[in-house]
Order: sequence, then C-alpha cells, then structure tokens
Amino acid sequence: MKFAVIVFPGSNCDIDMFHAIKDELGEEAEYVWHDETDLSRFDGILLPGGFSYGDYLRSGAIARFANVMKEVVKAAEAGKPVLGVCNGFQILLEAGLLPGAMKRNENLKFICRPTNLVVQNDKTMFTSAYEKEQVISVPIAHGEGNYYCDELTLARLKENNQIVFTYENNPNGSLVNIAGIVNEKGNVLGMMPHPERAVDELLGSADGLKLFKSIVKNWRESHVTTA
Repeated sequence: MKFAVIVFPGSNCDIDMFHAIKDELGEEAEYVWHDETDLSRFDGILLPGGFSYGDYLRSGAIARFANVMKEVVKAAEAGKPVLGVCNGFQILLEAGLLPGAMKRNENLKFICRPTNLVVQNDKTMFTSAYEKEQVISVPIAHGEGNYYCDELTLARLKENNQIVFTYENNPNGSLVNIAGIVNEKGNVLGMMPHPERAVDELLGSADGLKLFKSIVKNWRESHVTTA
C-alpha cells in the first residue's frame, strides 16, 4: 500500500508520519508537496500536523485552498482512506470533508502531553484492530483542538456512529469529549491526537500503530485476491 504524506509550508509532523508508515508499518510512503495536482498513484492520503501557512487567518483555512486539496477531495470521493491529524484535521474541517469547526483550547493554552482516548467505533477502516471502548494512549499537541458543531450536526454524528474517538479526560473543552470523527462514508478520519507519535513503546506508547495497521488490513482485504 502506498501513502501520500501531504506537506504544506509550516507542516512539522510530516517526518513523524513518514516514519510511522515506512519504518514502523513497513509500507510505502512519499512526501507530496502542496502544489501537487495528481494523487492517483496513491492508495491512502495522510495530512499531518503542524502549522500550515503559519495558522494565519485560522488554522487550516489557507491550506484548504492549496492545489493538492482538489486531489484530496477526489481521493475521498473515490473512497480512498484519508487521515487528517491535528492540523490535518483542521484542514479537513475547513475543506468541508468533515463537519464542524475548531476553537481555541478552553484554557487558551497550547497543550502537549499524552492523553487517553476511548475507542467509540471499532467498525471503521481506521479502527478495526481496536476493540470498542478500548482505552489507548496517544499524545496531543495543539492550541486549537476544541471541537465544536451545532446540535443538528452532533445528532447526525451520533446517529451515524461517526464519533470514533473521545477523550477520557477532556483536555481542551471539545463538545462531548470528541477527539476524532469520520465522514458518513467512513473513509475520511480527522483526529486531534497524534497516532504517528505512538507507534513504538520507545515513544511511550505503540497504541497508534493499530490505526495504521487497520487501514492496511482494510485495503488488502479490498484489493488483494488470492487464487
């Protein structure tokens, strides 16, 4: 399976994401600059964390208009797995690929520490290696991770089982503890915590690796046939 690691000016978690795929997962990965106009050669798309375009105007608001985002939308519409982490999640929200918006953390401070997540939906292509209600340790590092949406959107998220991860102890004020959501189709996941920073016990946790393993497992089951 071949992954595109999208790089915007200001991305700073692209190397972490590349390492997780290439060195820990053992799959193919390629850095892709923000002005790329063709992602058809990739099986999965990864939008890493950082401060795209310096977070000027609003986190993810400028990156949303980068050339590559037209291709990210195409990939999402084609059913390919698209994962946005931290700033990548913010970009997916700004692009309308996921519902809702991000506000400043409730305490108005940047938060960087390990946090426990609860797996709310283990039936997605991103979470099949986990168990429902499993508690996993994944670090966070953000200043605008306070997820918000209106009541109608929240009702739809709950009805469609789109809330994938919640915080065990909400660190940023996110609505109903939301840490990660998927689109209705189930192939676009946005999450504030960093699974790519939890892929080896030397990093403090390997819980994030199962997310990437889930993606590959789903892809192989869908694309690889045996006689």
